[in-house]
Amino acid sequence: MTEKQLTLQLDFHSGLPIYTQIVNQIQSQLVNGILKPGDQLPTVRALALELRVNFNTVARAYRILDEARIISTQQGRGTFITEIPPPEVSEKLRNESLLELTDRFIGEATRLGFSEREVSQMVRDRLKTRKEANVQEKDE
Repeated sequence: MTEKQLTLQLDFHSGLPIYTQIVNQIQSQLVNGILKPGDQLPTVRALALELRVNFNTVARAYRILDEARIISTQQGRGTFITEIPPPEVSEKLRNESLLELTDRFIGEATRLGFSEREVSQMVRDRLKTRKEANVQEKDE
């Protein structure tokens, strides 16, 4: 079994703790099928080096994931995704992931000086454009 390459996007300016970002993104990747039961995750040290964060930050994220039974660390073997959470947990994790993405987007837009009205209008416009594009794809 090979180690799964994680793609994590950390925002050091978001105000959201780094360990929480790691937990949320691993949960999101599991829920969205990017990570699957049995996938091996990088070691704490390897992930900390890759992300350029403190070892204890990754260890804390892994501990939280282990307590939630999302991962299992087996001495001498590694850390693995355990199983797909039940539907109610999956839905909760999906919602938490969307909330995190939304908060990051709003935070960045606000930091760039956009008003609440401008952000809201842009989201509505983009959703409409995407919906229209999907309709056109189905018609072709």
